[in-house]
Amino acid sequence: KSFKLEWLGPEPVLDCPVRIHSLYYQKLNDFFQGAIMTLILKQMFSLLKLLNSETGTNQIAAGVALGFIMGMAPAFSLQTILVLLLALIFRVQFGAAGLAAFFFKFIAWPFDPLFDRFGQVILEMDSLHSTLTWAYNLPIIPFTKFYNSVVMGSGVLSFILFPAVFFLARMLIQKYRELIVAKIKDTKMWKAMKATSLFQWYEKYDRLY
Repeated sequence: KSFKLEWLGPEPVLDCPVRIHSLYYQKLNDFFQGAIMTLILKQMFSLLKLLNSETGTNQIAAGVALGFIMGMAPAFSLQTILVLLLALIFRVQFGAAGLAAFFFKFIAWPFDPLFDRFGQVILEMDSLHSTLTWAYNLPIIPFTKFYNSVVMGSGVLSFILFPAVFFLARMLIQKYRELIVAKIKDTKMWKAMKATSLFQWYEKYDRLY
């Protein structure tokens, strides 16, 4: 449900559409798709490496927590861009954030009625009406779609639950390393694989790149 807020500014003026040559657009699109896929694969390998090492626990847990916020937000929204910028500034693990966002995006939709009700309570608060009207008339803030009850409810709840998701992810990573990784590294198969030339080449490649 979207709530109507009063627009206090001038009437919007629509810009003329910009025409881009189809061939140039296709090449540009292919380039960005290739770059994005390369980045995703690199982050996935980096995540697997960190997950099976003894470092980067907070980095992965922060990625999961930020991915939780992205999963609760509308796809390609302003808040998603802001979360990605935060992940870049604080050097959070992008692979963990991406996987977590994908996971939480699929499990969030059954809770939309709950988000809708919670968002309605916030949007209908008389004490917040002037603040929400002021925010609606700002240049960029309306792109967050905060005036939608589902977006508002899921957004506020995701920020409230952010610390809990972080510490839960941190605990699960530590348990995974203690119960699974440690046992795998102690097996004869793992020791034999580490002794192969292919594994040694991979370790040299990983150190260089």
